[in-house]
This record gives sequence, C-alpha cells and structure tokens, in this order.
Amino acid sequence: MPPRASTRSTRTSTAASTKASGANTRASTVSRASSAANFDVPTETPDNALRTQVATVFREAQKTTASHRKLIVTMRKIQEACCFEPTTSKKSAASDFDEDDFNTEFVRCVLRVMPIKKSEGVGEKTIRFIGLFLRHSVEKDNEVMGEVDPDASTMPETPGTRLTGIIIETILPLLTAKDKFVRYRSTQLISHIINSLDAIDDDLFQKLRSGLLKRIRDKEAMVRAQAVLGLGRLAGNQIEAGPDSDDSDDDGAVGLLEKLLEVLQNDPSADVRRSLLVNLPILSNTLPYLLERARDQDAATRRAVYARLLPALGDFRHLSLSMREKILRSGLRDRDETVRKAAGRLFRERWIEDCAGTAAPAEGQPAEISAPSMDALLELLERIDIINSGVEGGVALEAMKGFWEGRPDYREAVVFDDQFFETLSAESAFVCRSFNDFCRNEGNGKFEALVEEKLPEVTKVAFYLERYIKVLIDAIKQLNEQEVDEDEEEEEADTVEQEFIVEQLLHIALTLDYSDEVGRRKMFALLRQTLSIPELPDEVTKLTVDVLRDMCAPDTKGEKEFCSIVLEAVADVHDTILDDNGEADDDESFHSARSEVSGDSTPTKRGKSKTPELSEEEAAAKAIKEITINMKCLHIVQSMLTNVSGNLQQNDHLVAMLNNLVVPAVRSHEAPVRERGLVCLGLCSLLDRSLAEENLMLFMHFFSKGHTALQITALHILTDILNVHGAQLLSANPTLLKVYIKALRSGAKSPEVQAAATVAASKLLLGRVVSDEQVSGELLKTLVVAYFEPASSENQSVRQALNYFLPVFCYSRRENQELMASIALDALHMLYNVREGLDDDDADVEDEMVSLSTIGACLVDWTDPRKCYSPGSAMGLDTEKKVVNGDVHLEFAKNIIDKLDGNLNKEEKKIIAALLGKLYISPASSEEKLREVFADVSDMVDHPPLTDAPSRNALYKIHVSLGKIINALDSAAASAPGAGYANSRRSMSRSVSVAPSEVPSTSGRASNAGAVLLNDEEVIKEEDEDESLGDVTATEGDGDDTIVAPTSSRARGKTPATGRSSRASTATGTGDDSLVDELLSEEDDSTI
Repeated sequence: MPPRASTRSTRTSTAASTKASGANTRASTVSRASSAANFDVPTETPDNALRTQVATVFREAQKTTASHRKLIVTMRKIQEACCFEPTTSKKSAASDFDEDDFNTEFVRCVLRVMPIKKSEGVGEKTIRFIGLFLRHSVEKDNEVMGEVDPDASTMPETPGTRLTGIIIETILPLLTAKDKFVRYRSTQLISHIINSLDAIDDDLFQKLRSGLLKRIRDKEAMVRAQAVLGLGRLAGNQIEAGPDSDDSDDDGAVGLLEKLLEVLQNDPSADVRRSLLVNLPILSNTLPYLLERARDQDAATRRAVYARLLPALGDFRHLSLSMREKILRSGLRDRDETVRKAAGRLFRERWIEDCAGTAAPAEGQPAEISAPSMDALLELLERIDIINSGVEGGVALEAMKGFWEGRPDYREAVVFDDQFFETLSAESAFVCRSFNDFCRNEGNGKFEALVEEKLPEVTKVAFYLERYIKVLIDAIKQLNEQEVDEDEEEEEADTVEQEFIVEQLLHIALTLDYSDEVGRRKMFALLRQTLSIPELPDEVTKLTVDVLRDMCAPDTKGEKEFCSIVLEAVADVHDTILDDNGEADDDESFHSARSEVSGDSTPTKRGKSKTPELSEEEAAAKAIKEITINMKCLHIVQSMLTNVSGNLQQNDHLVAMLNNLVVPAVRSHEAPVRERGLVCLGLCSLLDRSLAEENLMLFMHFFSKGHTALQITALHILTDILNVHGAQLLSANPTLLKVYIKALRSGAKSPEVQAAATVAASKLLLGRVVSDEQVSGELLKTLVVAYFEPASSENQSVRQALNYFLPVFCYSRRENQELMASIALDALHMLYNVREGLDDDDADVEDEMVSLSTIGACLVDWTDPRKCYSPGSAMGLDTEKKVVNGDVHLEFAKNIIDKLDGNLNKEEKKIIAALLGKLYISPASSEEKLREVFADVSDMVDHPPLTDAPSRNALYKIHVSLGKIINALDSAAASAPGAGYANSRRSMSRSVSVAPSEVPSTSGRASNAGAVLLNDEEVIKEEDEDESLGDVTATEGDGDDTIVAPTSSRARGKTPATGRSSRASTATGTGDDSLVDELLSEEDDSTI
C-alpha cells in the first residue's frame, strides 16, 4: 500500500519531537491529586467520526477475548486509512483523518482503562487487546516496508512504532500516580507491551527499565507483580551489562538481574515471587535461585517449580546430581498434595521422556508419551544415583511408587525373566524390588496376580540370591587383600553396587510366599550359611536375619528355633578369632570383652602356650580384627533381638547369649564394643522386667558419664523400658526422673540430647505411660519451659516436637488439661525469671523470647475445655458455641487468685491477673466450684491486690461472668417446687454475715448470693487495653472520662464496710438499677 503524499510523509523526520511534546502535553493533563481515583482524563475534544469507530472497537474488545482477532483487523484497517494513501477511489470515513488524529483517539481510549479496578475483568481484556494490536500493527508495517536489516542499530519509524512510543510516553508518568489502581493498570499495560513486541527502541528501553525498577518497591503487591513481569523480559539483555550510569536513584549500581533475584528471594508476596519464577530467564547464574523456590512457603509457588519451571528447563540431565536429588526429595515429600502430584508427574512423564529421547513438547501442547523403554527407565534411575537414593529413607522408593502408579504401560511391559536376573545391575535390581513392593502394598491387593505372574518362584530367587552373595563376598575379600592402588576406588564402587543388588533381592525375599517347601528349604539353608560369613556387610546381615525370622513360625517354638539358628551363626563368626590364633579354647568366650585386669595376675591357657610373640604391628592388626569380629557378633545379636518378643527367661538360647556375649561386651574396655553391648543389653531388658530393674542404674550411669551419642542411646533405652514395663520403674527410682529433667535442660550444652529427651518425654506423657501426677507434672513443666525459653530458639527439633505435642496432649484428654492448669503458673514463674535474666543482660528481649502475655495466652488456650476432645461430640462444632464443663478453668482461676495473694512481685502479678479475663466460665461447671470461685473473686474485688486498670478490668470481667451464672442458679433453685427454704438458707449462708439491719429494704431487690452491688468509692479510668471490661462501664457525673465501675460482693467471713450496700443506689445516679445489676439481669431480671 503506497504511503500518502509528501505532505503527510514529510512529517516523519519531525514526528519524534512533535509527538514527544504532544505526549508530554497530554501526560501533563493527568492529575495525580484527585480525591477519588487520583486520575483525571484529559479534556475532551469535539466528537468526530474517527472517535466513534475507534471507541466502537474498544467497546467490543472489552466484552470477550474471542473476538479480539477480528477486532484487531478492523482497528488496523482504520489505522491504515489514516496513515496511508488510499489505493482505491472508494473513500471511507477514516480517510479524512491523519495519523495524529488516530493516535490521539487511540490514546484517549487507552487512558480510560487506567482507573479500572483489578477486580474488573474488562480491564484485563482491554489491555490484552492493546498489546495484541500493537504487535499486529508493527508486523504489518514491517511487511509494507519489506526486508529490515536485523543488525540495524535503530528501528525504522512506522505508524506502529510511533503509536507504541506515544502510548508508552503517555503511560510512563502514571507509574507514580497516587491511586494504586492507576499504578497497577499502567504497570500492567507497559509490561504487556514489552512482552508483546519483539523489539523496542533503545531510548524507550531505558525509560521503561527505570520506571519499572521503581515499581518493584511499590507498597502494593499487585503493582510489584506486574512490574516484574515486564522486567523479566528486559533482564535477558542485562545479564552481562555493567552498571548503567544513566539510571537514577542508584538503580544502575546493581544489575537488573541481581535486583530481580533479590526480589525473588525476599518479596513478601507469593504472587510476585511466582511471577518472577516463571518469567526470569533460565541461565546458569539464575537457575540456583529459581530452584530455591521448591522450598518456598507458598504451595502454589512450589507447584509452579515442578509444573512450569522444570518442564521448561529442557533435559533434566543438564542439572547436577545433587540438584536432581534435592528437587525430587523436596517435591515428593512436600506437605501439599498438589506439589507432590506435580513432582511425581514430572518424574514419570517428563524425565523418563528425556531419557527415552523424546523431544520436549511446544509450549501449550500436550506432552508426547513414548512407548515403554526399559533402557530409558534404567538410565533415569542411574541419573538419580539409585545406589544412594534407593536405600531405606531415600527418595527413590517414593519416586518409583508414583511411577508404577502413573504409568500402567510400564507395569504391563516390564519383564523379569532369566536373562533379566542373570544380568542384574543396581538399577535393574531396584526396578524389580520397587515393582514388587508396589504390587504387594498398593491397590488393596489388585496387583498381586500381576507380581505373581512376572516374578520367578522362591527356588529361583534363592539361586539368584546365592549367586550374587558369592559375587559380593569375593569382591569384599579381594578389596581387603589387595594393596592400595589406582584401581581401588573403582573396585570399591563395584563392591558397593554388588551389596546394593543383594539388599534388593533380600527385600524381595521378605515378601515372598514360603508355602512351597522346596523353595523354603533352599532359602533357609542359604540364609543360615550366609549369616556365618564374617565379611557380610551390616545392612545385608540385618536383612538376612529379618528374612530368617519371617520364615520361622510366629509362635514361641518358632522364636526359639530362630534364636538357635542365629546364635549358631554368631558362634561360627566368633570362631574365626580362635582359628586365627591357631587354638580352640572351648571354655573361652568373647575374650576381647573380658576385663583385661586378669591378664597379668591370673595365669591362663594362653599364657602357658608357646605361641611366638607378635610384633607391635601384628598385635595391633590382631586387636583390630578381634574388635571387628566382636562388633559383627553383637550386630547379629542386635538384629536378632529386634525380632524377638517372647520372655527372656523362658528362652535358654537368649539367657546363654546374655551371659556369654552381652554382659562381657558391656564390661569391655573397648568403647565401640561396650556401646554396642549396651544396646543389646537394652534390648534384652525389654524382654525381662527383672533384668531391666537390675540395670536401670547402669543405663543412668552411661547417660551421666557418656558422650553425646551414648547419652542419646541411653535415653532411648530408658524410654523403651518405661514404655514396655510401665512407669512404676520411674516411681521406684526417683533418680530416673532427674535424668530426664537434666536432659531436657541441656539445650545449651548438647542440643541433640535435649531433642532426644523432648521426644522421649513427649511419648511418655502422650501415651500415659507416666501416670504419677507429681512426676508427670514435673516433666510437663520442664517441657513448657523448654518450649518458650530462648535457649531452645535455635534447636528446631525441640521446637517442632513441642509445637505438635503440647496442643495434642492438652486437647486429647480432660485430665491432661487439668495437669497443664496445675503447672501453668509455676512454668510461667520460671519463664518470668528467665526473661528477667535477659533484661539484666541488655539483650534484645523481643527477639530472644516471646512476651509473657503471649505465653499466658497459650497456657489459657491449651487448657480451654471447649477445645478438649470428648467422645461422641461433634468435632466440627464451633468451639465458641460449645457449652462444656469448665471446671478446668475454674481451678486455673483459683490458682491465679492464690498466686495473687502470695508474695510475687507486682509485675508478675499483673501478668497472671490479666489471665483471669481470658478464662472460659461455663454455666455447665459444677455448682460447688462455681460458688467457691465466685466467693474468692468477690473477696478479691473488695480487696484488690492490684490497682492498675488492666488487672482490675480482668478481675471485674470474671466477676460479672460468675455473677450471672450464680444468679441463674439461684433463680432456678428458687423457682423449683419446695426449694424456698433451702434457697433462703443458701442465701443467708452466702450473705457474708451482713446483719439484717444493714441490708437496705428500700431497694426492692432481695439480697442473695448473686446480688452484685456497685461501689462508688472505687472508680478508675479505663485505659486502651485488650483486657478492658467491654461494656461494663459508667460515665462519671461531670466528667467526660470513661470509668470502669468495680463491683463488690459479700466477703468470705468478713464484715463489709458499713453502708457499702446502701450506697449502691447512688453510685451512678440512676436509683436502684445499677449498671452491673443490669448486666447481671440481661437474661432474667427476676434473678436479682
């Protein structure tokens, strides 16, 4: 299409300056001080035909995005009619206008979008239309101009580029508008334009970069989110650029990319972080920061890592091994189910396709699923280091569980034939093991037939296991015998792989059906023989023992058979020491565990032998081998004891093992032997109560004298003994409680011991193993103090365990809440002293420890009877609407009152007095306790221990709550048939010896236990405190200050001040009806 005459085209050279001034003029008309939207639309020009056409297109564009493509073509025709000479004689309405007119009308419609709120969908649609039209206009202009040099330093001026520049120049000043929606829409429009265009002018680029950089610090998250969308596109051009001196406000001091990465890490808005995550360029220096978002606190952001970032990354093999394992572990073990599903889908659909050689799908296209490939699956497992990630607790088991569940084509295609088992690798062995575990444990047995069909019978599995055990033992022996050379690392890696293969086969053997007697005998003989091999690795030994126990009968007879077989293997292993010495002393057992004191004083057979003396190196090597063999024997015994549950004294094999092996090991001078012997002794103690009682002092000695790891082991043993044999051992041994208390207070010296003790004590309390009130109270108090004290602030294991335990413990049983209420104030007193110590050290108290009022609120919340579980009650009922027995909080209130009457200092009394206003006073509580607490509170109202407003307000609040309930009880008792005499006696007994002559007869209200009288002598100004009494206020006669009107009641056994009752009618100048009386009679006026 030819351009118009020279009068139109000659303006090209001056268009920039002319339009720039025009844009500045239009921008200057935008007001940012409007009280409503802080944005004024420019002054309207007279209406014309072009405006009607442009406005019509914009009006249609905001209705639906489905018509945008058609409307863009329409708008382009209008633009061409204004900017180019017509090629036909047919004249349109737009041909009477020039390019400036079109740009003016277009910008006029664009400005109308700026004040639209974020919730209005028309704004999103219109901005999307603007971006698409500008892109279409620039493309069409380039087609008209023909080929453009891509290396040109300047962009050619076209109607599309000039319109883009005018819009950006007009919108840029609005980035700093006061109205948040104007800033939001202007930032959104600029970011959309940046992402719509392929190229942009250098001058505009710098202006956009500077303007958007300021918006990443905007106080509104929606503005920041739009700013990073645009800057993410610009960041690709700033990767290697140095500081830009043209930027203002020190924006050029740090590169754009670094600023965006800082926002990605620290912005409080999840939307901003997520926008950056999917828009930042994936580069070697940005990838670690992007992958960090897999641990973001927002679930949607974490899901975006697995659903959007990693699929867009391409081949996962470009990631390092540690990155792959970390990504997979974080995703598959995420607390949010949607994140776990996204990670599992990434593993089984995208990563497996990368290994299969399938190209990544285009954006927006469904992923192409290739045919099952065993080679691809084996490579995938190799890429995640299956030897390390496939062990117990590794992430590979979880990954393959999801893989088999989500890929039924692989389930059907996999084949485990003879060829497969004869050429096992670490990856193929794990494939077989994970497939077997999935089919036997998932789907409620619906895959049992599939695994029975694909796996070989027991006899074949035994032959394959025998073959690979032989290969493993040969590799270990060869590694031990050879000299250190260059190939040692390679051979050691091969040994590790063979060990992993054997472990996987043993895991399969654990799940096999041994009803086939031939297969069972073959497997049994193989495992018995294997267990006698001294070089057998520990994990293989443990699995071998587990399979042997599974093959023996579960009854007592089967257990004895199992123990005899294992101990025979232990004897065979131990005989290797004697074989090396060239002698066989049948009376000698476990000589490395014997006390070496007798070595010089008592003659032995060895002392009389004529064995030649060994050199120092040979003696050291021999001692090391003895320790190794003894450790091996103890490890076999330990694995056996974990599979035994019968009585120790009824099993002769276990008694002999205890006396000949375990006890000498505990007495050994070698620390590793002694510590493993201690574990075996602890396991034996679980099988016999008398043995546990005899050795309690020994375990406590190991705790007090041992290193950190030994202390943790001793704690585990003691806790297991208490769990198995009951807490009577704890009551009979007061020293045992001190062990736990000492461990719980050892946070500064040994955080690991404190963490182990916290978990142990939590189990004892939650399982009700410790039932003695004094012992359990001491443990619970120590746990509460440990939860809040600053010493445990860095020990996340302690904090996490207690964060779960304390609410669960309190809400599970009413007795637990009563226990918490009984120790709460003592714990609070200890924490008060801790906080005072922080004050003395001039530390930043708020950072070190939460406020005591917060601690008190937690204690009140944990003892709230409405949150306690009760069988048969609806758990979904709102706790605020539940009416339950509130005796727990009444006891708590009595404890608080007793403390307030004690000798605590004033500051501590203020803290605990504030708790009175937070307690739940239930009308369903026992009447006796209600009246008792009400009498105590009434006495305290008459003689307040504190004069500050928050404390007195809390006291008045609980007093009014109790008064309402007491009045209701008295009213119900008075209305009951035949209850008049009893009620009058109760009223007289609770009237605190007020003489009949002192009770005013003109008030028209009967004196009873619920009558709460207003005292005009004690008035205080109400402060702005959370503990204020609410609407229990009165206004002083001639003042404007709001005061709280304290109440008085009959003191227990004390004569009130003369005339106290008679002054009630004049306290507020309202006659007989005082404010407190009105509150107490809200439900039934007849109760007063």
